[in-house]
Amino acid sequence: MKGYLRACALLGMGTVALVSSFPCSLEGQAPGQLAIVGGMLIDGQEGVPIQNSVILVEGDRITHVGTVSDTGIPPGARVIDANGLTVMPGLNEAHAHLIVVGHGVYDEYFPRYMGRWREIMEISARQLLMAGVTTARDLGAPLEDAIWVRDEINSGRMVGPRLFVSGPFLQKSLPVPRGTGYDYRTQAFVRWTVDGPEDATRKARQLIDAGVDVIKVIQLGQLTRAERMAIAGEAHRAGLHMAVHAGSVGEVRAAAEMGVGSIEHMGGGRNPLYPEESLRLIAENRIVASVTSLVSKVYDITTEYPERLDNQQLKSDLPSDIYEDVRGSLDHFSRLNYFSGAKDANRHHPAKVRQLYENGVRLVIGTDSGTPMNFHYESTWQEMDLFVRYGIPPIKVISMATRYPALLYSEFDDLGTIEPDKLADIIVVNGNPLRNMSALQQNNVIHVIKGGVQYKGPGIDPTRPVSDATPRRDHPTSADCAVDARSCTRAQSRP
Repeated sequence: MKGYLRACALLGMGTVALVSSFPCSLEGQAPGQLAIVGGMLIDGQEGVPIQNSVILVEGDRITHVGTVSDTGIPPGARVIDANGLTVMPGLNEAHAHLIVVGHGVYDEYFPRYMGRWREIMEISARQLLMAGVTTARDLGAPLEDAIWVRDEINSGRMVGPRLFVSGPFLQKSLPVPRGTGYDYRTQAFVRWTVDGPEDATRKARQLIDAGVDVIKVIQLGQLTRAERMAIAGEAHRAGLHMAVHAGSVGEVRAAAEMGVGSIEHMGGGRNPLYPEESLRLIAENRIVASVTSLVSKVYDITTEYPERLDNQQLKSDLPSDIYEDVRGSLDHFSRLNYFSGAKDANRHHPAKVRQLYENGVRLVIGTDSGTPMNFHYESTWQEMDLFVRYGIPPIKVISMATRYPALLYSEFDDLGTIEPDKLADIIVVNGNPLRNMSALQQNNVIHVIKGGVQYKGPGIDPTRPVSDATPRRDHPTSADCAVDARSCTRAQSRP
């Protein structure tokens, strides 16, 4: 297939007029062909963007990447006109919590919505996908519900990003309530405590047997070495990566010994910078850092612009009873226990993120989305914007939201970049994220394609069941582009 496309491309080079009409076309292929024509392509490889790009898709896979001057559009292929827009890989949210939707008081939220987790997770999944997030790692949810939602999405019965789920996370004990923080007993269903290496082995095995994709562990400093290594042994035998919380040098050392894939919430804490030993251990052991910048800075962002809490997107996405509850919980957000000490803790965060980046630590965009005021429909682009503000080049930030998570999950053969043979996870956005990450705001995400199926775009109703999400015929095809691919009806590719 690739050889044939290459031959056709060579025959068609040198004349734009032949883009849709030269005879060496891909006739006889099965339905489901898609061509994304025009626009600036950021392919995720950190190279120079490709102008006037063409991406051909058949079924769920990308078959060819080229330009309008060297690529023939197969007859009958559905065409998305991307002229004036940016084409790039679907985003990857590396630290999400689909069971929460921004509520400010967990002690009220978790008891109140017990039994509604699947309903809420479906809403969160749709929010992420409509924001251009085609893959997400869900790091904390009831086991059966997390597996069910992931499998419903994979089966095509639910709209959402492809999920890598941990289910509950493992820890030593539930903190004792002291009157100033949370009563973690209300969250016991997502916090499994371990008592001894045999119990650690048994619970890790229970998660693995249920079908999780990742093992999450917190409180490394409280777990014994035998407990930590028991969990790690089960994860490695199953071929799963581990995501852990580790702050102190001792916990980072323990994470390195366990062979973890990522450390979550790097960048927090009150210390100005990380000790050199922590940086060395992380870099030498190729541990990925998920700094969850947005959860560290969402308090500051909201203080600067409290109107963001009244974004009508939240109201339209949530059932009225949940919306009123969530919005009401944030009326006095500065008083919430969740944000106690936020100003002091946030002061050093930008410098610590830069320190990790400058010391060769691989970062991924993981926002802790769903936590108080941290809404799924905007979390990913907001964190990408923060990274640019911290001094990281935009092209690198895009890799942190596309290529690097795919490498972390050992899914780079299928995900993370736009190139032939990979899954067709593609978004088309109005604007240039290399100049301004606000181009990735949900309203600017015009088209969302996951696995070759278009879930967002003109003429597609995002409220319909995923089984009905196949685009209607009111999109142009190659027959509508008889002379020049750039002449497709642009009005049909705009919101």
